[in-house]
Amino acid sequence: MLSRFRNKKIPDIYLFISHFLDHFIILVFAKAAYDAGRDIGLTYGETIQLATLGFILFGIASPIAARVADIFSRSITMVVFHFGIGISSILISFSYTSLHLVLGLSSLGFFAAIFHPVGIAMLLETKERVGLRLGVNGLFGNMGVASAPLITGVIIFYSDWKIAFLMSGIVCIIYGIFFALALKPTVPPSGLPSKIKSEEFSHGWKQALLALAISTTFGGFVFTAVTFLVPRYLELYMENLMLSVAMTGLLASFVYAVSSLSQVIVGWLIDRISPRIVLFIVSVGQIIFIYLASQFDGYNLLFFMTLAVCFVFGQIPIIDAVMVRYVPDGWRNRVLSMKFVLNLGVGATVLPTCSFMLDKGYKLSELFSFLSLFSVIIVLASILLPSQSSARAERMILRK
Repeated sequence: MLSRFRNKKIPDIYLFISHFLDHFIILVFAKAAYDAGRDIGLTYGETIQLATLGFILFGIASPIAARVADIFSRSITMVVFHFGIGISSILISFSYTSLHLVLGLSSLGFFAAIFHPVGIAMLLETKERVGLRLGVNGLFGNMGVASAPLITGVIIFYSDWKIAFLMSGIVCIIYGIFFALALKPTVPPSGLPSKIKSEEFSHGWKQALLALAISTTFGGFVFTAVTFLVPRYLELYMENLMLSVAMTGLLASFVYAVSSLSQVIVGWLIDRISPRIVLFIVSVGQIIFIYLASQFDGYNLLFFMTLAVCFVFGQIPIIDAVMVRYVPDGWRNRVLSMKFVLNLGVGATVLPTCSFMLDKGYKLSELFSFLSLFSVIIVLASILLPSQSSARAERMILRK
């Protein structure tokens, strides 16, 4: 049955929406964790630990997804992605114990791992305007991040957290059907050569991939912390404004939505100037504004948090745009999968780290101060990145 979806292509907009759903579904629990923990008798710190395995799988299952895509095709694997996250989300809605939550969230993380190595590889099969298209893809992904606390907060306000997972799962399955029907025939790939020579990579690829590995590792920790903790952070440090759970969800969504636009701007820039310069500026911005966000509350907090998340989100398209300029298509599934092992696997350590520090009496504001130190490492990675203009890089790839 699945063979009818093998080696197909699809318009970019469908992949953009899939990216939206991927980030939305994985962060429903970020807003629902407090209520879910209260239902099963756990503190917030204890509850967020239940998602640790799911977030680890969100990263380390990427090579599995890449391998499945190499065997069965990217298009088939993406069809499985939609049904996998949908069914997992529905199963979570029937959870009554911490074990049920762990199993459901782990299944969700496993299937959610498919999109980044496979969906982005499908997107990069077309090489025109890579930076801008990656920026738009990132915009949709982070609009998923932005929508998760808002929609989940509203559903919890009028119903409960289980309905939030149930409705999200149904939407993913329905969209998966539309995605499968939209797939179009394409010429089957000739397959990978038995031995891919290093000459097929662009000059300087080893140094570039080392810089990307460093920046994506530490960037993954910062990104996961920001996307998971901001909703709760706003609840705590804007409580003097007497805001409801739905309103703090709305404010978190505002932060994410505004910040998502930074990816389109960054994508436009990296098509025109050296990604090295853009990454340097973005990482310095992270240091400054993450630290400032940790020093304020009320509306000052909202202002600086929005700027901080802008620079955190702005890093995302840089990594993928640099990768596509150095790595040939036949290797991209595997390189992307390893990128997300580092990015999301390390990012998964945010939850136990934060839980441990909260149990030791540290405040969330102190955790955010700590995050700014990780961005210092990203600055050093930007200096290591080869200085290669985007125009020259594009020509090198197209000649291959």
